[in-house]
Amino acid sequence: MSSLADWLKDFRALHAKARAGTLAGREADVYRAGRDELARALLAAQRLTLKPGEQPRQALRVARALQVDLDMLTSAARALTVDVSSGGFACLLAKAPPAGDEVKVSMRLPGGETLACRARVTDVKPLQGNVRASFQLVGLTAAERERIELMVFDTVLEQLTA
Repeated sequence: MSSLADWLKDFRALHAKARAGTLAGREADVYRAGRDELARALLAAQRLTLKPGEQPRQALRVARALQVDLDMLTSAARALTVDVSSGGFACLLAKAPPAGDEVKVSMRLPGGETLACRARVTDVKPLQGNVRASFQLVGLTAAERERIELMVFDTVLEQLTA
């Protein structure tokens, strides 16, 4: 039985190969299984902090500030994400976009890559002086979803070493 530290060391090595695009065969299967296992454990931990009536997340979400440009029906905004998952993101905005609206998104990923996609406004919560808007990414290709997923796990692994 290996320790958590050993497992994380092995997982980091596989993640680095996944990031470089050099995973293949059995290693790719082991990496995907490990990623799923880690995500399930972290999602279970996030569920422990749910308030009564809150719905559990389906995708692992991490606190990460990324620049997003939003092209909405009646305005445009630049913001920083509060958190990100392969399924969506949340950010603070000066004014609330209508729930259900679909917007064009340009998200700046680490390393200077930009992801251009669409997102649907799923929730808006008023805060002091602004709103927290949540967006569901729509129409992503498998490759785009994988780019976000790799960044999510980069963040998880950074936070686990802190």
